[in-house]
Amino acid sequence: MEEPSLEMIFGNYTAWEAKEGTWFINFMNGSENMYLLEGKEKALLLDTGYGAGNLRAFVEKLTDKPIIVANTHYHPDHAAGNGEFEEVYMSEGALIDAPSVEAPGAVPFDLKKLPHPDYKKIWLGDGDRIDLGDREVEVIEAKPAHCNSSLFFLDRKERMFFCGDDLESAQVMMFDNSNNPEAHYDVRERLDNLRSNSQRMKELGTEYDWLLPNHNGFPIAKSYIDDYIGLVDAVFGGTAVIEDKLNHPFVEMDPKAQELCRVRYKKASIFIKKAEVMKVYGKGE
Repeated sequence: MEEPSLEMIFGNYTAWEAKEGTWFINFMNGSENMYLLEGKEKALLLDTGYGAGNLRAFVEKLTDKPIIVANTHYHPDHAAGNGEFEEVYMSEGALIDAPSVEAPGAVPFDLKKLPHPDYKKIWLGDGDRIDLGDREVEVIEAKPAHCNSSLFFLDRKERMFFCGDDLESAQVMMFDNSNNPEAHYDVRERLDNLRSNSQRMKELGTEYDWLLPNHNGFPIAKSYIDDYIGLVDAVFGGTAVIEDKLNHPFVEMDPKAQELCRVRYKKASIFIKKAEVMKVYGKGE
């Protein structure tokens, strides 16, 4: 049997219209999600995948509206395809996380070959709004937890909350993944921020019905929010379960995975460097 090409692995998309004008776009054998939201005048694409070079053509078959592009965060599986578009909206924290996407070998494609390798980056901040025409999406700036560049997106009209990689049903990556040696990382601060971000999702819970992450199933139950808040409390209280086995074949391919552990509390789970989490485990607030 012929080996699949990189394009087949990283750029094989499927989509379905979950609600009128809202498409869920799936790739990487269903483990990764992007979203397309259509208003009367424009459409918003959340994230651009690995940069296989075929996403724009796929999305333009779903909508005939002009496409605005925004990143939930600046990581290779969510922002490497930005160069298919003339401009992309993102958090200014992308300046810190840039090596995770732009460093040589960060992605399996030559991003300079995309149509717009020097695309315009436009910063978004807390409270900004993207008007699609009779459909407005609010930007919520996340504190650095999963990474330095996370944004949440709230669609009050269709009652959807897009939480990126900062909350999901399998695990949240909480180790430094910026590939930037100058990036600030403090484990207590990151865990506090995970709790703070989760609390903000909870406070806004009456504004949405669907909680939509970028990985591993969607929508997910809002009860995950309380479990992630509880996980942080359980780490500081010394009651969270720590497992050395990750049970994640993709992550375990990385030699650095031996430094990681899985921390569990109820349904919530994070991957984090064991040496880092033990600095605060059972040490209280």
